[in-house]
Amino acid sequence: MGPRARIGNRADHSCHRRGAGARRGRRSRARVPQRSQTAHVGGTVPVLRTLKTGISGVRGVVGDSLTPQLLIGFAQAFGTYLEGGTVVIGRDTRPSGEMVQKAMIGGLLATGCDIADVGIAPVPTVQMTTREAGAAGGIAITASHNPQQWNALKFIRGDGIILHPHQAEELLSVYYQGNFSLVPGHQIGSVQEDTGALQRHIDAVLAHADVDAIAAIAPKVVIDCVNGAGSMISRRFLQTLGCEVIAINDEPNGLFPHDPEPIPANLGQLEAAVAEHGADIGFAQDADADRLAIVSEQGTVVGEEFTLAFACDAVADRIEGPLVTNLSTSRMIDEVARRHGKTVCRSRVGEINVIVQMQVHGAQIGGEGNGGVIYGPVQYCRDSFSAMALVLAGLARRGGAVSEWAADFPPSEIYKTKMECPAARVQPALLALREACADQTLDLTEGVKVLYDNGAWLHARPSNTEPIVRVIAEADTMHEAKGYADEAMALMAAVV
Repeated sequence: MGPRARIGNRADHSCHRRGAGARRGRRSRARVPQRSQTAHVGGTVPVLRTLKTGISGVRGVVGDSLTPQLLIGFAQAFGTYLEGGTVVIGRDTRPSGEMVQKAMIGGLLATGCDIADVGIAPVPTVQMTTREAGAAGGIAITASHNPQQWNALKFIRGDGIILHPHQAEELLSVYYQGNFSLVPGHQIGSVQEDTGALQRHIDAVLAHADVDAIAAIAPKVVIDCVNGAGSMISRRFLQTLGCEVIAINDEPNGLFPHDPEPIPANLGQLEAAVAEHGADIGFAQDADADRLAIVSEQGTVVGEEFTLAFACDAVADRIEGPLVTNLSTSRMIDEVARRHGKTVCRSRVGEINVIVQMQVHGAQIGGEGNGGVIYGPVQYCRDSFSAMALVLAGLARRGGAVSEWAADFPPSEIYKTKMECPAARVQPALLALREACADQTLDLTEGVKVLYDNGAWLHARPSNTEPIVRVIAEADTMHEAKGYADEAMALMAAVV
C-alpha cells in the first residue's frame, strides 16, 4: 500500500492553507501487510440496517450493527491509513463506551500505533489533545445526541480537525479493501493514560475568555450535562469563570435522563431548574459536549439558533474576518454582521465545511444553528465550553438579561421538514424547485436555497445518509415559514 501522508490538512479545491497536522517524531516501523480476519466475517463486510457510515464517521446500534469485529476492523483500517504513530482516544459516558474503546485500542495496537487514552472526555478535549500532542490522529467514541443504545466513531486528523470528506472516503476504502498493515508481536504499540487532558482544555478556553468581565457579574448558571462527557469538567469550568453553578444531570454514568439532543423539546427539566433557582442563564450540552443550548432567566428555551448568534454578537467587534455559518442557519447571523460591520460567508451543511471556509477566509468564529460554535483562537471544532465563555462574556459586557438580548433580534421563525425521495429523483425534484423560483435570488452551493425579496429564505438539500430531501425555511412568522416549506414540498413531490 502506498504512502498515506494525507491525514493532515491537505490542500484541496476549497482550502489552500496547509494545517498543523504534520506528524512529528513518529517511529519508523517495519510492516507486515496482512488481511485481517476480524473485519470481514465470512469474507464479507457487514452491512446492517442500523449501521451508518459516511464522512462524519461510523455509527450504529451496539450489539446489532456495531459489533466488536466491525470496530476492530475500523481500528485496523485507521491505523493502516495513518501508517503508525500515536492515536488519541476518548469517549463519552455511554455504557458501551468501554467495550468500544477496548476494541479500538486492540485494533490500533495491532497496526503498531501507540495510544494516548484520555478516558471519558468531551469531543473537543479529544480534538485538542490530538493537536497538542502532535499525534497522528484521534478517535472520539460518541454517538453525540443519539439514544443510549447507539455509539459511534469520530475520526480526527493530526491537527485536531475531523476528517475532510475526501479523507473519510479514503479511510472507508481502506476498511472495505481489508488489507490492513499488521505488525509483528515485538512492534505492537503501547498505551498511556493522559490524565491532564481535561484541565488543559479548560485552561486553553480560559486563556481566550474574558474571565474578569464574567467574574464581575458572578452569574448564577444552571448546567444540564445530560450525564454525558461534559459532566467531567462543566461545573469546574464555570466555577473558574466566577459563576455560581447549579449542575443537574452531571454524573458521568451515561444514563441519559432525557433525549440528549439539546433542542427545546428535551429541555423541560433545565427550564424548571432555572426558574426554581432564579438563575441568570441555563446551559444544556449534548452527550459529547460539543453543542450547547440556552435557557433564559425566565425559564424558557431561547432556541438553539441563538447559541451561535449570541456567541458571534459577543465577540464580533473583537476579532478579524467574517462570520462563517452554513446555508441552513438562521438569518440572525446576518443581523449580527450588520451590527458589527462584518460579512457572512456561508458553506455547505456540516462542521468540516464550516471549518474549511473559516480557514480559507481567515475567520475566527463560525458554527451552525444546531448549537455548535467554533472559536478559532481556541481550536477549529465545535466546543460547548468556548460557547459558554463567549455567551457569558457577552452577557456581562452588554448588561441586562438573556431574554432582553434575544428580544434585540428581529422576529424570526424557522420551520423544518423532510420528504422521502429516491436518489434517482433528487435532482429532478430540486430542478423543479429551482425553475419555479427562477424569479427569486438562488444559491445553488448545496441543493437549492431561495432568497425571497422580503428577507425570508428556503433551503432544500438532499441528505448524505438517507433517501430524503431536507427542507428548512425562515420567515417573520411560523405561518409564513411553513407556507414556503409546504409550497416547496408540493413542487418537488409532483416530480418524485
